[in-house]
Amino acid sequence: QVQLAESGGGSVQAGGSLRLSCVASESTFASRCMGWFRQVPGKEREAVANIEWDGTTRYADPVKGRFTISRDNSKNTLYLQMNSLKPEDTAMYYCAAAAFTWSVVEPPPASTLDAWGQGTLVTVSD
Repeated sequence: QVQLAESGGGSVQAGGSLRLSCVASESTFASRCMGWFRQVPGKEREAVANIEWDGTTRYADPVKGRFTISRDNSKNTLYLQMNSLKPEDTAMYYCAAAAFTWSVVEPPPASTLDAWGQGTLVTVSD
């Protein structure tokens, strides 16, 4: 089973940038639909963006124009470049892998995705 490990979280001021990374443990990464979710304590986990094996990307409305998802299949690595960060972006960010295409508007139940990372915390202050 593929294992995922996120990094890159931290604390920034509003308007700043961060880049998250997610390294997968095996080469099947290249064939999977990869994505980022985020969760604030007490709230539902929400999808942020995903990217297909062919580079097709999808974004949730709150992050469109500010976040960019990308992947480097040669390094089994997924990225999330986050610019113009806002306090409401504060959350634990998780990467996830799926063997199927999924919607960021209506994401599938967490249990149906193949793998999840442990999360990396992003804190944006005013």
